Amino acid sequence: MMLQETYTLANGVRAPKVGLGTWFIEDDEVADAVYQAIALGYRNIDTAQAYDNERGVGDAIRSATVPRDELFVSSKIAAEIKTYEEAVTSIDATLERMSLDYLDLMLIHSPQPWTDFRGGDYSEGNRAVWQALEEAYEAGKCRAIGVSNFLEHDLQNIFESGSVTPHVNQIKLHPGDTPTELLDYCMRQNILVQAYSPIGHGEMLDHSELVTLAEQYGVSVPQLCIRYALQLGTMPLPKSAKPEHMRTNADVDFVITDEDMAALATVQRIN
Repeated sequence: MMLQETYTLANGVRAPKVGLGTWFIEDDEVADAVYQAIALGYRNIDTAQAYDNERGVGDAIRSATVPRDELFVSSKIAAEIKTYEEAVTSIDATLERMSLDYLDLMLIHSPQPWTDFRGGDYSEGNRAVWQALEEAYEAGKCRAIGVSNFLEHDLQNIFESGSVTPHVNQIKLHPGDTPTELLDYCMRQNILVQAYSPIGHGEMLDHSELVTLAEQYGVSVPQLCIRYALQLGTMPLPKSAKPEHMRTNADVDFVITDEDMAALATVQRIN
């Protein structure tokens, strides 16, 4: 199954090609969801400080029958944190909340605070947070480090002062919303792209073109979208708390033709 396949990050760390997103899964529900996902074969679990469910995710990781070193666990520093001191404290706080000795991946959640997303210049703050992440990486608190929602100029800012190139950039990517130039740039820099919201927050489920194409392949729209992300060389992180959806989301061992891949990249969004 696809759950057993991995990508290799620039530093040699291996990461499962499909992960479980936990955005909008409440802390008192996420432990069961993650536990069920691990039982189904998922080994890649993504959370964030902003999700307010790190504690529950950590509970599931520690109670799973799978050894910790077989799991790939990610979290993200809150977008509002833009100082070195706050970043150092937040990394340690995540490890404490999750009761874990290390994370497999820690990201800067956004180059700007959410209240000013794609707004002002936070270059200096991002460099400071990256310094804290590099130190956590060197200390063994994180096996890999990266960013999320970073555009090309945001990445170049990190390159200018950092000694470690981000291993990952997690961005929104789905049919009809594929930032091809950014994707190509990350691949040239040997940065793995993770695709969050690969089904477009669910808005693509009733898209007529996707429904028709999915039927042609004998799969669901979510399966089509997840396979699309995989064939772009990215790591999809579909979110679900339902075991049946988790199971079908990972059942994506079919191949989309080049022609259909091109059509999916340019499909018009519903809204």
